[in-house]
Amino acid sequence: MISDLRVALFSGNYSYQRDGANKALNKLVAYLERQGIPVLVFSPTVKSAPFEHDGTLVSAPSFAIPGRSEYRLGLPLNAKLKRDILAFAPSLIHLSAPDWLNHSALSFAERENIPRVASFHTRFDTYLDHYGLGWLAGRCRDRMAAFYGRCDEVFVPCQSMADALREEGILDGPTKRWGRGIDHGRFSREYRDMDWRRAQGFKDTDVVVSFVGRLVREKGLCHFADMMDQLHSRGLPVKALIVGDGPEKTTVAKRLPGAVMTGHVSGTDLSRAYASSDLFINPSLTETFGNVTLEAMASGVAAICAEATGSADLIEHNLNGLLVEKPNGTLLANAAARLIESPDHREKLAYAGRQTSHHYDWDSVLAEVVEGYLDVVGLAESDQRHRAPLAA
Repeated sequence: MISDLRVALFSGNYSYQRDGANKALNKLVAYLERQGIPVLVFSPTVKSAPFEHDGTLVSAPSFAIPGRSEYRLGLPLNAKLKRDILAFAPSLIHLSAPDWLNHSALSFAERENIPRVASFHTRFDTYLDHYGLGWLAGRCRDRMAAFYGRCDEVFVPCQSMADALREEGILDGPTKRWGRGIDHGRFSREYRDMDWRRAQGFKDTDVVVSFVGRLVREKGLCHFADMMDQLHSRGLPVKALIVGDGPEKTTVAKRLPGAVMTGHVSGTDLSRAYASSDLFINPSLTETFGNVTLEAMASGVAAICAEATGSADLIEHNLNGLLVEKPNGTLLANAAARLIESPDHREKLAYAGRQTSHHYDWDSVLAEVVEGYLDVVGLAESDQRHRAPLAA
């Protein structure tokens, strides 16, 4: 029963650096608490978090990751954290990253015979090529497979992601879908604001091409920059809008000197930035779902995305957006030019994208997660009852 659920959630980054994974996890915790389900979150923390997190958070010892110091690596459970978990008495442990902290929590759950699930958020193995560590990708996939294989259930964000993970041998056990929702009060065509565009230096005749997300190599920013160069060389009236922050900020600014770079924005400022652009580009091949793509679609902006996991579930090519196979600057520029030169087709795709976004509702999506929890806990209880007579 739902009243029996008590969830201990483990995260590598729950509150200190805003990204798609912790947005989803915070949404989940807030929903669980609204349903009266106790939750305790364990994660690395920093002294001055950039946003207010949901739920009760227990700080886990950690250190800054070399080369990516904005992120922290959680250490294995110490005696205090183990006592905290036992005092909380979870009926289920939810793991969200195959790091040291989560590995340790998984082993602890096994020893204490606590049901455990995992949610898949990040293709860490695909990041390595962008940092000269591609030779480690196979070993990384093996470790991920070993981690997820020890869980009773794995939640994946979309079918294309599940298919890819199975094909690559990372998943072979039970899975359930944990999709994503959209807040239609925050992301809407109604936020389009020509005065805001003018204040940023855009002309009314400019076609504003946006990128929204963390400014990191794995997001395909090099392809976005190459695309803008080609569009300019074709004489098209385009200007780039870069929304986000990250370690590649200086590189992007040098590569796209004419771009408007807002840095990290949130709330109404983010809503306005999405809706006030004319084209949205997601060139990343590493997305597990693509929250930014769904937000752009809800905002009434035609989306052009890499044909990759996540985007392939959101977009039907040439019906509610465009997909580009194996994107590079030329292929992205060809797709963008097609919509720049045909405003009617661009608007048709934008309208269809808005309609698609209405099928994504947070409460419905999160209710499915709770159902998955109950299935796992029920199976664990049934298994314990089955074993009890044999042990007598």
